[in-house]
Amino acid sequence: MAHVSAAVLIMFVVSSLAFILGKGALVNVMQVFVFSIIVVGVPVLVKKWVAYFLDSSVEHEIWMVKRFGFRDKDVLKKPIPFGVLLPLILSAMSLGFFKVLTFLTYEPRALKHRAAKRFGFYSYTEMTDWHTGLIGAAGVLVLWVIAIVSYLPGWGYLAKMAAYYAFWNIIPIAKLDGSQIYFGNRILWTVFAVVTLIFAFYAFALGV
Repeated sequence: MAHVSAAVLIMFVVSSLAFILGKGALVNVMQVFVFSIIVVGVPVLVKKWVAYFLDSSVEHEIWMVKRFGFRDKDVLKKPIPFGVLLPLILSAMSLGFFKVLTFLTYEPRALKHRAAKRFGFYSYTEMTDWHTGLIGAAGVLVLWVIAIVSYLPGWGYLAKMAAYYAFWNIIPIAKLDGSQIYFGNRILWTVFAVVTLIFAFYAFALGV
């Protein structure tokens, strides 16, 4: 919960900076805070729900970078919280225009009863890449739903936040959703990447 809460706060800061610098109304800033809870929190809950049906659990944490090279010894003594620094620095440098929404990574873990329930004792106790990818795909899919549903009643900024969050998370790096989907099934990732790009470009073109 600490990592998810931190992601919500970073999402709020990054997404509301333009309003704050432009002396926007307080009501707009408060709306962005509520939107941040929805955009970050709902995909987390959905991924946990999907993981439950796959007899597993999901742990989320801030995106941390430990390696800086390709050699075994090219490892930092203390991980750098890229999921905090990258969004905040780039947002501040661009005065809120450039929003990098990459905060959380996730790691699924099979529950102890998974093998006995699904495949017989001592078989497939670990999560497969396919199942891990399905969990990530669920997180991206619910962001599409949020974007569509929120755009219809006129909550354009919520739709924009959801579309951009899906866009940044579909990138196949680290343990972001996109990376998990890509290694689970490349065809599935391609479909999700194309649809997510359409959502992101549409949101940007409309200026919602």
